[in-house]
Amino acid sequence: MDPQVAALAGTAGTTIVTLMATDAWQRTREGVVAIWRRVQPERADSVASELAETRDELLAARTGEDPQTESDLQAEWQGRVRRLLLADPSVADSLRELLNEVSPSASTSENAVHMSAYASGNGRVYQAGRDQRIHES
Repeated sequence: MDPQVAALAGTAGTTIVTLMATDAWQRTREGVVAIWRRVQPERADSVASELAETRDELLAARTGEDPQTESDLQAEWQGRVRRLLLADPSVADSLRELLNEVSPSASTSENAVHMSAYASGNGRVYQAGRDQRIHES
């Protein structure tokens, strides 16, 4: 699997679950179901139900102070999004747009920095939001 697709799936799964407990949830849910409807229309209604079930589980876990359940739910949605992207990689742009639209950092800070990088082979990537010092021998 393309590392960028894997990273997008990871980010999307985590963001979807995290936003379930926020004011941005309704818009996030609508966007996720719309993307699914484009790729797998026969699954869109069940995905909507699964999102609702996941939200109920997340809210219960947060009430019970159960961080492991939240991590499990994020991993579950990361896998679902990864499989969706494998089925149709062309939805990656739509997914990125949705995440940028609903992400709390996108709406709370005009100075937000988004960095992404890709290295292969023996390549290295160094990124920093501020100062960075690298000492290599």
